[in-house]
Amino acid sequence: MGTDRTRHEAREGTERDTDDMPTTVTGDAGRRFNRRLIPPMILGSVLNPVNSSIIAVALVPIGVAFGAPPAQTAWLVSALYLATALGQPVAGRLIDIFGPRRLFLIGTSMVGVAGIAGALAPNLGALVGARVLLGFGTCAGYPAAMSLLRSEADRTGQESPRGVLTTLAVANQTIAVIGPSLGGLLIGLGGWRTTAALNIPLAAVAVTLGVLRLPKWTGTRRATRIATELDLPGMALFAAMLVSLLLFLMRPHLSTWYLVMIAVAAGAAFTVRELRAAVPFIDLRLLGGNRALVTTYARATVAYVVAYAFLYGFTQWVEEGRGLTPSQAGLVQLPMFAVAIGVSTLTGRRKGVRGKLVVGAVAQIVACALLLTVGGASAIWLLLAIAVIFGVPQGLNSLALQNSVYYQADRERIAASAGLLRTFVYMGSMIASAATAASFGQHANTPGMHHLAWLMLAAGVLFLLMTVLDRGLRRPVEEATPPA
Repeated sequence: MGTDRTRHEAREGTERDTDDMPTTVTGDAGRRFNRRLIPPMILGSVLNPVNSSIIAVALVPIGVAFGAPPAQTAWLVSALYLATALGQPVAGRLIDIFGPRRLFLIGTSMVGVAGIAGALAPNLGALVGARVLLGFGTCAGYPAAMSLLRSEADRTGQESPRGVLTTLAVANQTIAVIGPSLGGLLIGLGGWRTTAALNIPLAAVAVTLGVLRLPKWTGTRRATRIATELDLPGMALFAAMLVSLLLFLMRPHLSTWYLVMIAVAAGAAFTVRELRAAVPFIDLRLLGGNRALVTTYARATVAYVVAYAFLYGFTQWVEEGRGLTPSQAGLVQLPMFAVAIGVSTLTGRRKGVRGKLVVGAVAQIVACALLLTVGGASAIWLLLAIAVIFGVPQGLNSLALQNSVYYQADRERIAASAGLLRTFVYMGSMIASAATAASFGQHANTPGMHHLAWLMLAAGVLFLLMTVLDRGLRRPVEEATPPA
């Protein structure tokens, strides 16, 4: 890394230390993690998962309401994750610059507005637009939580907050438990619009907690410096690459190959821009020297192709192909998330991630193989058994990947790195959404479910190979990663 870059980072670090230090606590309390931060951290980070899990049981009722097939309602999933994939690293970078408080408040306020827009949406297009706004609004929660964790660890000297990291992971699993069942209940009480309206009270509580509990950050930023640090050209090229890639994945055909060319061209231009930028949006030079972090991102993408294909594809098939109601479909998903919570709680404080990822990969493969046996008359116990098996990787993989990024990322860019993890996760979700739409077409029938299961099985095998062949995972992540 060059001398100019070293001087810039040293100057940036000094300015951050003097301008952006959060309010601290002195005495004995100053050596303990500030637990008042945990409620807003958790609520902010779960706003995206709760909307992800609720929409899984709402897709079929929304399709019926607007006369839209699964290939069109899939945009309700992709729109949220495309917005979040674009917004997460942006929000993370802004948090690294301004601190978590103001970005948290802006984001959670947007969630409330999106809830109103979604509840009043007159057509599918308007609802997709509300989901885009919702995706951008939920971007700040997780990077803000990781930023607060790092600042508290630095303040207290506790370099391994595995307990808090586990709490964060379990909270996300818990809300995923509630999501499908709550979604089914809300749909039964007031229709699918109530699932969008739920964001209004959630946002109100999040904003209130943020105002009362998140530390204020002092200092000001000059507009010229902000523009330089945000790397707007890099953000635009990154957006062009992701959007064109998603549009192709949603309708892969020879007539849309031009979208692949646009994605490749935008990706190449993005790479050139980031390697030349003084303060890049995504520091490719830093990532290039951090092979472990890059591998973690790639592994996350593959893992979540399987996870989200099951969440959305299996749920739609259970409703349309197996004939269950939205409420019943939510209950079928319940064992998966219940098992995930138990697995995260039991393994959260244990060092190392390799064993967790291997077990998670094997469980994914077994569950995908069982999906190949389901049919329109499958017994409920079989569906529940598949959900139980999927709960094992749901609990192990998310926790292991989160912990990996926490220890592997550069300290000064922890929020941006955490946001980038979510970007790769959502890339997996977008691939899963496209695969689901391609497999089902006009109807979520059993042949389509089997086609999707074969794709999931292939991704599960790839995930296992990526884990077993990675020598860097043979030591605990916090030992294998040099201090920043």
